[in-house]
Amino acid sequence: MDRYLGIIGGSGLYQMDGLEEAEWVEIDSPFGAPSDAILTGRLHGLPIAFLPRHGRGHVHSPTTVPYRANIDALKRLGVTDVLSVSACGSFREEMAPGDFVIVDQFIDRTFAREKSFFGTGCVAHVSVAHPVCPELSSVAREAATAAGVTVHDGGTYLAMEGPQFSTLAESKLYRAVWRCDVIGMTNMPEAKLAREAELCYASVAMITDYDSWHPDHGAVEITEIIETLHGNAASARAMVAGVAHALTADRTPCPAGCDRALEHAIMTAPEARDPDVMARLDAVAGRVL
Repeated sequence: MDRYLGIIGGSGLYQMDGLEEAEWVEIDSPFGAPSDAILTGRLHGLPIAFLPRHGRGHVHSPTTVPYRANIDALKRLGVTDVLSVSACGSFREEMAPGDFVIVDQFIDRTFAREKSFFGTGCVAHVSVAHPVCPELSSVAREAATAAGVTVHDGGTYLAMEGPQFSTLAESKLYRAVWRCDVIGMTNMPEAKLAREAELCYASVAMITDYDSWHPDHGAVEITEIIETLHGNAASARAMVAGVAHALTADRTPCPAGCDRALEHAIMTAPEARDPDVMARLDAVAGRVL
């Protein structure tokens, strides 16, 4: 099977040097319109598909990002691996603005989003005990290190609903009681949906601030976040290029089983499955259905 790298992130990533055969393509999804058209091309010979999570111009809030349509559209393109790049706040003194964190766990506190491709008519339960692909995460860590970034290997990401930032009490709870490392608004349900779609998924969190817990830094200021994001953009592009260079064109079975997540997950008996639901799942679950 050929490997196809999908990248979900912000505006600084679709201006990559060396991207060949670049073309914006529209993908229709039965789960609605994706956030935007998808930029396709080749980087170091590897097929690449970049999807602006919030749309060009940042038109979607964290809640209204069409997560199901985004993952479905990438799967329809033939994407096999998804690298998520997103901004986050830090709960750790040593995880400073400008650093990257290779996320390995999540706590999902979102509540206003569709979190599964499955439901009435075709029920499935996938495991997200280990919600990221260790192999793809390792490649991202090495690529970020090579790009000259301070990288933290592993961290728990608290996914909040937003769009407001945390209260001071919430920030202290997430940091001191729940022992989270970073906080963001967009990696859930994205990671869960990638698992349902049998895609390898890795999350790189780019730290922009200390949320509101830090006594020396005060409340989050959006101007400071944007300034740090602009500073991170070149490093993020270098990391993506490094990941593309490191991945081989031929994809072998994922050692962690990400590409086989639906093997025993579908609970609804074949004769009881809703044909309309099955039709919507043709890309996400076509391998097993």
